[in-house]
Order: sequence, then structure tokens, then C-alpha cells
Amino acid sequence: MMLNPIKHLKTFSVIFFTSLALFSSCKNEDKLPIYGHREAVTVKNEDGTSRIDSVYQTIPDFRLLNQDSVYITNDKFKDKIYIADFFFTSCTSICPVMHRNMKAIYDKYKDNQDVMFLSHTIDFKYDKPAVLKKYAKKLGVYGDKWQFVYGPKEEVYNLAEKSYLTAVMEDSTNRDGYVHQGWLILIDKDRRMRGAYDGTDDQAIAKLIKDIPVLLAEYK
Repeated sequence: MMLNPIKHLKTFSVIFFTSLALFSSCKNEDKLPIYGHREAVTVKNEDGTSRIDSVYQTIPDFRLLNQDSVYITNDKFKDKIYIADFFFTSCTSICPVMHRNMKAIYDKYKDNQDVMFLSHTIDFKYDKPAVLKKYAKKLGVYGDKWQFVYGPKEEVYNLAEKSYLTAVMEDSTNRDGYVHQGWLILIDKDRRMRGAYDGTDDQAIAKLIKDIPVLLAEYK
């Protein structure tokens, strides 16, 4: 039976926004909420007593090729907050708007060493590093602050759906060959999801711009 791509995307929206509802109630006025799954664990204190603490879902280790044909890992983002998304270079629907908005944020923070950007292509057939390099240049992105990465389908798609809670898929009925959600996802220095914003919506982008300094302030 063929999977309905629209239903698939909506299913992931329900999963993600359920997560938001679960953790928004824990939000501190001076801090952003932590999204995703969490687990209660028993932690030993120095005095020998025990307490219950929460372990939150984090972005797992990865190893992907960037636009310079260099393998990068999580180490590239150590002690940084970053904004992640999923796209493909030949996208004619939401990607141009997403990356125009992301580029505006990139320009705003290009001199801030604590902020980086990470875009994963979902087109594992065409978007090899040389294509990503050309795309980055066309977008006006140079240096290594904004990483465009390519990897095997299974690895990238698993990262999207299991770690970033973003739906991506091939779709032969779509003129571009792929469908995906347009989240810009804010990740903290501890690899945790701290926000997801519709990359095509001006109000959501304004919220992201407002939330970045709030997250940075947590680490001062």
C-alpha cells in the first residue's frame, strides 16, 4: 500500500506538537523549553542520597560530508547553538523561502562564534558536495559557519524523523521528487531541541530571532 505523503507529514506534525504540549508547561520565563522525549533517571548526590533527574532526547552522533567534501561530526558544533533544517537544492516549493529567512539570521549572527547553521540535504541522488558548494555560493554563504551536508538516505532520513522530529520522504508524485516539513530547529550546546519554527512563516521567524539570545543567555 502506497503511503500518503500528506498524511505522513501530518502524522509527524501531531507527534511534534504533542511533544511541545508536554514540555511547554515546564517552561521557565527566562529559559526556552526542552522538546522531545525525556526519561526519568535516578542520580546519586555527593552525600550519598539519591534524586530523580530528567534525561532529555539529544541529537545523536553523526558523520556527514559537507560542501567542501570534508566529513564533519558533532564536534563541529561543540559548545555552539545551531539552527538545523532539511532541504534539497532543486526544491521549488518551500526551500527557497526557508533559506532566504535562514540567510537573514545567518547575516545577523555571522560574527557570533556561538551560533552555527546546519542544513541536511534529503536528495541523496543529486546533492553531492560539489552541488552543495555551488548552492552555498549562490546563497551567499562562505566559510564554515553554515554547513550544508550530504549522507546516505537511511542516515539522513533517520536523523530527520527520529532526532529532529521532521518528516522527509521521496515522493514520485511530487514534481520535485521529495516532500518534507520546513522546520528550522534550534539546538542548544547540549544537543537538545529548544524550538522548532516554520521556516516559511514571518511570525515564526521573528520568534526564532527573539529566542536565539534567550538561549545564548542560558550559557553565560
